[in-house]
Order: sequence, then structure tokens, then C-alpha cells
Amino acid sequence: MHRTPNSPTPSRRSLLRALGGTAALGALAGCGVPAAYVHPGDRSVPDASATDKRLTWANWPLYIDTDDDDPDRRPTLEAFGRRTGISVDYVEEINDNDEFFGKISPALMNHQRPGRDLIVMSDWMCARFVRLGWVQEMDRARQPRVARHLDLLLRSPAFDPGRKFTVPWQSGITGIAYDQRRLGREIRAVADLWASDLKGRVTLLSGLDEAFALLMQGNGVDIRTWKADDFHRVCDQVEKQVRRGQIRRFTGNDYTKDLVSGDVLACQAYSGDVIQLQADNPGIRFVVPEEGAELWADSLMIPDRARHKANAERLIDYYYDPEVAAELAAWVNYVCPVPAAQAVLADAKDEDTAALAGNPLIFPDSAMRRRLAIARDITSTERVEFARRWNKIVGL
Repeated sequence: MHRTPNSPTPSRRSLLRALGGTAALGALAGCGVPAAYVHPGDRSVPDASATDKRLTWANWPLYIDTDDDDPDRRPTLEAFGRRTGISVDYVEEINDNDEFFGKISPALMNHQRPGRDLIVMSDWMCARFVRLGWVQEMDRARQPRVARHLDLLLRSPAFDPGRKFTVPWQSGITGIAYDQRRLGREIRAVADLWASDLKGRVTLLSGLDEAFALLMQGNGVDIRTWKADDFHRVCDQVEKQVRRGQIRRFTGNDYTKDLVSGDVLACQAYSGDVIQLQADNPGIRFVVPEEGAELWADSLMIPDRARHKANAERLIDYYYDPEVAAELAAWVNYVCPVPAAQAVLADAKDEDTAALAGNPLIFPDSAMRRRLAIARDITSTERVEFARRWNKIVGL
């Protein structure tokens, strides 16, 4: 029986909290701390996987399937253990990208064991790990399912061409959610957010990395190759909308509360959140604007000096089995990075589970896929300047 997952927490898609944190990150990533970079020859240690059948996996809360009767049990993970004999210490310790970066960075920059064999970070943060040389290149010979089933749209982001260092865990879309019944009309484009009947009833995401791409797409920008001028143009537009009172506030995941209460009629939103809101309010819609929307991922990485690399690679490949990916997708309800799982869900005996196969927010249809793109991330040299301007607008 399909289980509607718990409501997402702010930890699921984290925010840049303040300029101080982003400035420190920018400096570490390339503005004066050269010792932080780890050269390829210093990234690995002898792999204990052959004799030590275990691994430690750090993930976000509520980001894996659990048993209906016992939330401490994780069916797909338990099945992996039975199939392989590998014991997994699964730790829900990632509550924010920046916070976890600060937690694990001292070990990585000092060439010490990180205490985790597998971590899940949002791709914009994965980009920093890759640039710093803090993750190991994966052996695709151990990952035939990843090579075969990874969604073509996710295969080669600008920060990791060919996905040598990262593999998507789950994906999603940053688009627009709105209450069609209360608004009484459709929203089709980013510019629709600035209509007079939405004055004071719009929210935008407060996180720099989460917010900018969709707004650029509203200007017709190819977010795969955006420039600094494109960013500043967006800031000019948002400042104008703040002055005229169009934007109610900037939010984290708490935009869902405003949308449900009716205080907000339209907002920047994540596809996975909207699926859950629609279960209680069918009038809530999610739209990929005509100009396009951002496709993002939270991705798996094997940190430098992890002791169980082969075990971690095997676990990653296990979750790219379409049967396993389908079981996971039915619980988390984000965009599945394994399109082949759609046919598995379609054949499910339970009607609710089978219906998920036709949900474009889990398996985007061809028309939607043509409007999705992965944004170029903000580089370390850009970050301090951009964060200073954006956080001033947002009020961080």
C-alpha cells in the first residue's frame, strides 16, 4: 500500500543562512586556503571492503522508505543487507548543507578519515566538494545499473561532467505552486507572479542557490551558462517587486504553511512538497513555467579516505535497480532519477501506487522534460559578491 510520506522539513532543501557562512565557504573553496585542496593522489586509503562488510551512510531526515508499523526499519536498506551481507550504519545527521560542510570539513582538509563512507548533499554543495578534491571518483565497473539507468537529464552537470564523483539520490524541480481555486485562474509563466491580483500574496525562496535559477529562466536565460549580468538583473527585478509590495516574504520550506492557509496564493516551490500538499488540497497546482524550470538533485558522494569505497559503490548501484528505485520513489515522492522505475510502479497491484507512475512530478513527461535544465552553480569567486547582494534583499 502506498504510504504518503511525512511532510518535508526545512532540512530537505537547505538554505544559505547568512553572509558570514557563505563568505567563509567562498574563501575556503578558492580564495586563500590552498591547503584545503586535496590532490587526487591523496584522496584514497586502502579499501577495507573485501574483509569488512559494512559502511556508514549520512543522509537527511525523512529521505528513505520506512516501515509503516516501525519507522526505525527501512525495507530497501534491510533488503540490501540480506542480499549482500553488508551492514549499513544509516545516520540521519544532515540537517543543512552548510552545517554539515562545517562538520565534516576539518577532517577532509586535514587528510583525515571522515567517519562516513557515503554522504548526500545538494548538487550546489556537491560542486564545492568536487572542486576541493574532497570526494573519490567512483568505479563505474562496480555500478552497471547506474551506467544503464541514470536519467539522461542528470548525467552531466557542469560541476561534474559524466557524474564521475556524484550520483543523484533523488531529484526535483523548482517551479511555481499556486492555489487555483482561490486565485481563480492559471499561472503559466514566471512573470505571472507579478500580476496585480497577487500583490502581497507571493513568496520566493530565501536561499540564494535555490532561488536564482527559476527567476533567470523567466528572463529567457539559459541557466546552464548564465552570466553575472543575468544574476544582477534578477536582483534588480526582485528589489522592484519588494518595493511595490508584491512579495509577502522570503521563505524556507515553510512556504507550504502560507499556501495551505491561503495567506499566499502563489510561490516558488519544490515539486516534492506539492505532491504531498495535493493529497489534502487538490486545488493546489504545480507548474513548470513556459520559460522552463530548474531540475536539481541531492547526490551521493564517497568522501576522501572513506574506508569502504567498494561497499558504498555497491550500495549506490543497488538503488539504481528499477525495482528498488520504484519502492523508494513510492515513499519519498520526489523526481525519480531512474526512469525505468516508472514501468515497475505502473504494474503495481495497489491502485494508489500504480497511479504514481503517471505523476509528472515523479516521472516528468516529454513535454515537461524539454523545459527542465540543471543550472550552472555559483563559483567560489562569485559567491561572496552574490550572497552579499541577495541576502540584503532577502533580509538575512
